[in-house]
This record gives sequence, C-alpha cells and structure tokens, in this order.
Amino acid sequence: MILDLKGESQMEPIVGMLYSAVDGNYKRLISIVADMSQEELDYKGPNQKYNSTAQLIRHLAYVDLNWVFRIKGEPVPELLEDKYGPMLDKNNEIPLIYGVSLERILSDYDEIFNMFKSICFQLTDKQLNKIVDYEDGATATIRWGIWHIADHNRYHQAHVKQLRKWYKEEKERMIKKEVY
Repeated sequence: MILDLKGESQMEPIVGMLYSAVDGNYKRLISIVADMSQEELDYKGPNQKYNSTAQLIRHLAYVDLNWVFRIKGEPVPELLEDKYGPMLDKNNEIPLIYGVSLERILSDYDEIFNMFKSICFQLTDKQLNKIVDYEDGATATIRWGIWHIADHNRYHQAHVKQLRKWYKEEKERMIKKEVY
C-alpha cells in the first residue's frame, strides 16, 4: 500500500491534496475506535475528568460541520445545529454524550464527512484563497480551514489513544484486584 496525498480524480490538485489529508485522518480515527465497547466509548479517563471518545468524535463532527457551511458561505441549518451542536455547553465544555452507540456516532460523523467530500468536488484551487469568518471575529482562508479539519482530527486522535490506554490500564488493575 502506498500512502499519498492525492485527492479524488475529479478534484482540483490542491483541493484534492487537502481533502486527502482530511480523508486519511478520518479513516485513521475510525480504525482507532473500531472495536470500542459502549463502556470504553463513554469512559472519561481517570476520575472522570476528561472528555470521552464519544464527546470528542461528536465535537469533531460539529467543528467539521461548521467548516462545511463556512466554505459554502451559509449558516449551519438549525436542524443540523440541533443535531450536532452546540460547540460548548453552559459550563464552556464539550457537551456530554453518553450512551450513544459507536455506530450512531460514526454514522452521524459520516454524514458530515460526506458533506465535506461533496463540497471538495465543487471547490477550485483558486477558491481556496477565499477568506471566510472563523471564530471570535477572526478570519481564515478556505485552504487553512480544510487543513484545520485534518489537523484538529489528528489532535483529538491523540486524546482518544490516551483514553484507550487509561481504560486498558484501569481494566487490568480491576482484574488484578479480583485475582488477589
């Protein structure tokens, strides 16, 4: 298998390269969580102090959704805002997701990823220079936004991997306690 940053054949070269970075990280995330139990998906780390994998995946989907609509130059439809949002809860934290199956969370994220893929088929390399509103009054190019989607996903993959490590260690400690 040869790894490369090549987009779909109908995408413009730079759009395709950026798309393929997002696609690669998206597929990597799915492979990281593929065998998770519900308990592990909802696990919030030692002393329940961190965001669960479920929360992180929903957060990624929501951020990506916002980028899809920034690129389109449209507000996020209320129906999708209600389904995936908000960005933060009243405590300024990633909203709690609990008891939602991995299949449902990934299916929801697939919906967003497919919207993103569709928009990439429509984008030209020249349009990557377009400046869009970002957060807190900042602006960014569409090119930066697509790169950010890939980078943000990879960033939270590290958190998911850490949660998996802690979960496994905690389970092993519990087994040792039962044995002794």
